[in-house]
Amino acid sequence: MAESKISENIEEYLEVLYRNGSNGEQVSTTQLSKDLNIAPGSVTQMLKKLEDLGYISYTPYKGATLTDEGMKIAQKITRKHRILEKFLLDILKVKEENIHDQACEMEHTLSDEAERALCTMLQHPDLCPDENIIPACNFDFGSCQECFSQKDFDQVINRKFNLLSISELNADTEGVISFIRGNDELLDDITSEGIKVGSNLKYEFSDTRADNHYLVTIDDRELNIPSEMANNIFVRV
Repeated sequence: MAESKISENIEEYLEVLYRNGSNGEQVSTTQLSKDLNIAPGSVTQMLKKLEDLGYISYTPYKGATLTDEGMKIAQKITRKHRILEKFLLDILKVKEENIHDQACEMEHTLSDEAERALCTMLQHPDLCPDENIIPACNFDFGSCQECFSQKDFDQVINRKFNLLSISELNADTEGVISFIRGNDELLDDITSEGIKVGSNLKYEFSDTRADNHYLVTIDDRELNIPSEMANNIFVRV
């Protein structure tokens, strides 16, 4: 489980890139400068460094997109931030206006083991207080039931690929369902729809999203998936 330490500054950049371009969208230097409150010239220098490290693809005057390696780091730090916000608000009852800054301070030091424990305690949340998707963990399980059954954290290994939930997908996306999150009740509801890890999924048109449902094709069956399921079904694309 040991990994080389990534600087907090790099994590912050990748987190902002993920927040603005989680599905391969190009994020402009102007947007990054605004979100990070850093001068555009300094942002440009950092983007060049991140490209050299293999975390982003950068096009001058246009912006940057995350590579697979950059996405891996960005999802991990974003997940920790959003789980911490949920913990601070729901369990510790910290004022909502203070939770973002406090989560920012804590996310860089939260261990993977503690993150896993928080997720279990919070019953595998899908949304942070701002109703943004909490990314999937990067542990190599097919479901939260599998994760819970592994009591020894030292035996937990990392997944080798990145995932997006159905509700994060762009139009005309195909992939394989590789992780399903949730408590036993939600997992049973998803299974009852015939949805399982290994199923092939196609999400064709963004305008099919209506009334918090997502029209998808799973193993050649057309299904209208409610958001509470779509937020928790993760696809390798």
